[in-house]
Amino acid sequence: MSRPAADLHVLRLCSVFEPPAARRPARAGALPGELDARAARFDPIGGMQNHTATLTRCLDARGVRQTVVTARLAGPAGTSSLGVAARVHRTGVPVPRLRQLWALSGLPAVLRAGSRAPVDVVHAHQGEDLATLPLARLAARVHRCPLVVTVHCSVGHTLAGRGPKVRLLRALGGWIERSSLRRADAVVVLTGRTATALHDDGVPPDRVSVVPSGFDPALFAAPAADVLPGVPRPRIGYVGRLAPQKSPGTLVRAFGRMREQASLVVVGDGPDRALVERLAAESPAADRITLAGFVEHARVPAVLASLDVLVLPSAYEEMGSVLTEAMAAGLPVVASDVGGIPEVVRHGVTGLLVPPGDVDALAAALDRVTGDDVLRARLAAGARARSAEYGWPALSARVAAVYDRVLGTAADLEPAA
Repeated sequence: MSRPAADLHVLRLCSVFEPPAARRPARAGALPGELDARAARFDPIGGMQNHTATLTRCLDARGVRQTVVTARLAGPAGTSSLGVAARVHRTGVPVPRLRQLWALSGLPAVLRAGSRAPVDVVHAHQGEDLATLPLARLAARVHRCPLVVTVHCSVGHTLAGRGPKVRLLRALGGWIERSSLRRADAVVVLTGRTATALHDDGVPPDRVSVVPSGFDPALFAAPAADVLPGVPRPRIGYVGRLAPQKSPGTLVRAFGRMREQASLVVVGDGPDRALVERLAAESPAADRITLAGFVEHARVPAVLASLDVLVLPSAYEEMGSVLTEAMAAGLPVVASDVGGIPEVVRHGVTGLLVPPGDVDALAAALDRVTGDDVLRARLAAGARARSAEYGWPALSARVAAVYDRVLGTAADLEPAA
């Protein structure tokens, strides 16, 4: 029997989600749409935040009822509406080192989630945290329903680096990840590389689906005005979290070694902000570097449309959702040849790949793409053509099909009229 979409209730658990729009007066030099600096310190521009929010919106448009339980970031705790029927519960404390407490304080919301309608599916989004999967397993038991897990960053296979935090995440987090994914009814991964790794870990192949992150076509539909009118071209841009994983300092160093004349625009905020500011001030090209701060996700298409090249110099990366948005904007990409990035960026077709952490190689690639107008135009055309594979409306239908499969029903999930 066909199951009406309006009867489907998904409980979504994620340690990060789109931040509330707590605004403050724009500072001098900020781009339009900058949010409260406290929220920016929690890295709200990250791909996982955008992924979970856009997926929720797309499924809401398909008539799927959703309850989201997530960390409050630096905004207020409480419950708000999203779309037609989605409810977002933000919980926890606004202290980065105590971030994992969101799961404990969110437990009442998880337990009450079935009060307005029975929970049909628990969908957990796993990143670089330890609390989400245990909470999701408990929720699935309490509500007696299937568990779906999306792996945004495999702590066992993708996470890299040194230090006590990384060692803890890889050891304890890796164990939690492996045991939870083996018990999940379905696992969604962003790349084929991670799917292969999970198969090797003992997750049955028929439970694993590859559904990448994507972009919202509605945000890229209208022509965007130039938001960087005073910055000379060609413009090299970085858009994302200023965090060790993304290695923005590598880009600033490489920019200082370029032979070609160009401008660098860094959009984002996060724990590496002070490092990026110091490197920019010390750079021999300091007068051509713009540190624009954090902007809300809705403004990112305008930023991308104002650039000529996007750079993602990550030390490790599951996929890098900003890559699909850059391609939708028709931008060639220079990125690290690491993790799942090569599955998105095709070397010589949509962009150029360089070894992670190699400052000289990155500088040479930037010289090549900024100094050759023909190459840049060819890569831009390839990027725009490839972006057709990453629209969120179609990707959300693939996630809905995963729900359909674990429920064993023929859910009618066509877009609502």
